[in-house]
Amino acid sequence: MADLDVFSLNGQRALVTGSSSGLGFSIASLLAKSGAEVWVNGRNAGSVAEAVAEIGENACPAVFDVADETARDAFMAQMVAEGGLDILINNVGLRDRRTLDQFTKDDIQRLLDVDLVTPFQLAQAAAKQMRAKGYGRIVNISSIAGLIAQSGDALYTTAKGGINGMTKALAAELGPHGINVNAVAPGFFKTAPNAAASTDPALAEKLKAASALGRWGEPEELAPVVLMLASPAASYLTGQIIAVDGGYTAHY
Repeated sequence: MADLDVFSLNGQRALVTGSSSGLGFSIASLLAKSGAEVWVNGRNAGSVAEAVAEIGENACPAVFDVADETARDAFMAQMVAEGGLDILINNVGLRDRRTLDQFTKDDIQRLLDVDLVTPFQLAQAAAKQMRAKGYGRIVNISSIAGLIAQSGDALYTTAKGGINGMTKALAAELGPHGINVNAVAPGFFKTAPNAAASTDPALAEKLKAASALGRWGEPEELAPVVLMLASPAASYLTGQIIAVDGGYTAHY
């Protein structure tokens, strides 16, 4: 195998949840450019169609809510019928920045269902297909919030800590079946939900003081790390949580 061939995804099929915009879109775009048939997922048909058109070759629409178990099961059944899934990128997530005493049980359940239960169930379904092939890659998009904590973000931190634990547990269980499971923990990235924060001078100064690179990340800077973990290049890498944060957690 030539050196750069280890990053090729030719002949592989990938699902990137929540990939019609933001970090998910950048990930889906790069996986498609690397040869994978990429299923671009989102709840809004128009947004998904626009993303598929922009990515172009190798992109396919997957319009469904990942938290809808019936829709999710139907999609996974379709994958099985068409030859199975090789790569799962668990990217969808909710955030709810409030203090501890403001959360109701329904609030807690809603966020954990999307941020932790749904990725677990998707991994279950994907692993069943990957075991049959003896090969697979699962990459969970975590957060530096799962590695360090701050006041007013307890629920999201709890969910992402669970994703990190899930990553290690699934790596241990699925490794003997040829399935590698890793996580990427993004730091401060310029995405639509962070639009206001990314122009906040006070936060810019905080990043300069508290991170090694001293700036926000661009979405395109996360995707290559995910590509590596999704590719044959990660053949001896599993159970890891890789912080892509400009050195924020190293400097913390």
